[in-house]
Amino acid sequence: MKRYLENQVRQDLRKKMVFIGGPRQVGKTTMAKSILANQAGYLNWDIDEDREKILRRQLPATSMIVFDELHKYKRWRNYLKGLFDKSGKSIQFLVTGSARLDYYRYGGDSLQGRYHYLRLHPLSFAELGTYSQDSLMELLQLGGFPEPFYSGSEVEAKRWSKEYRARFVKEEITSLEKIHDLGTLELFVLRLPDLVGSPLSINSLREDLQTSHKTVSRWLDIMERLYGIYRISPFGSPKIRAVKKEQKHYHFDWSLIPNQGSRFENFVASHLLKWVHFEEDAKGRNLELRYFRDIDGREVDFVIMEDQKPIQMIECKWSDTEINHGLVYLKTRFPNVEAWQISAAGKKDYISKDNIRICPAAVFLKNLV
Repeated sequence: MKRYLENQVRQDLRKKMVFIGGPRQVGKTTMAKSILANQAGYLNWDIDEDREKILRRQLPATSMIVFDELHKYKRWRNYLKGLFDKSGKSIQFLVTGSARLDYYRYGGDSLQGRYHYLRLHPLSFAELGTYSQDSLMELLQLGGFPEPFYSGSEVEAKRWSKEYRARFVKEEITSLEKIHDLGTLELFVLRLPDLVGSPLSINSLREDLQTSHKTVSRWLDIMERLYGIYRISPFGSPKIRAVKKEQKHYHFDWSLIPNQGSRFENFVASHLLKWVHFEEDAKGRNLELRYFRDIDGREVDFVIMEDQKPIQMIECKWSDTEINHGLVYLKTRFPNVEAWQISAAGKKDYISKDNIRICPAAVFLKNLV
């Protein structure tokens, strides 16, 4: 399956290096190899033979080179800067990694102006292009990572997800971060899916795990920069009495979430974040994904911001139900902003008297990316 970023990658490679970040096993290597004409140009830092070629600078004589997981090399930025500046535009460089490549820089010379950074996300409803309710439910159940989704099996998806989490902690995190209490970290990773949908309390996690506030905060940061989770902040405005500090978190693998309502919320959050990142990375827009909650308890699941102003509000429900009063409240405060209430299993499709679109999730999600 041709991934949604492939055309953008090809276009950007004509001008600069391209960095592709995203969760492990999301399809970065497969996409990179599909773009690479000569497979001899693929080098993986985790493979001993390839790592020796990289360190000795014995690179293949090809017009394009793909470096996979090169960010695990402490001097990777200086290394790429030297290669790029020496080769001019005679060689194209594609760099992929399962971490935020903008974070793991380890000092050294800046690569500013020499690369485009694109973020690859799991499969989404729009990317699959089938647009049926059955396809939506299958994607919700199996998750958006290619291997479990294309297995078509709930059992295989659960096995994959369990193994994925174990490898994420024991291989991915420990290869880049110093962790002193691996056992407690594993408990922390197992606990997080139960907390999706509500503001994340670091103090509660600290008490549950019997560890420090600083440690829990650091683990959350690590999980985020290695694409295990992502966090969204509350939207606040002088027009509304919003909360200002508490963040919510979601998982790139939404199949982990046990509660079906919370899983659907995570599912929609991931679709929205994928669209936001694509619009930022490919088109240069200044977007943010946030949520709304005020001190009176009114809530809206998601608010998309552009240039610090709301442009869209989305509330998620499992089935057909009354319009969320928080969404109605926010719509009255921002009458010119699009407002949607979407449902996983509902069938109603209409526009309310408040100019809020109520519809099945498939109607909304097919217009993303």
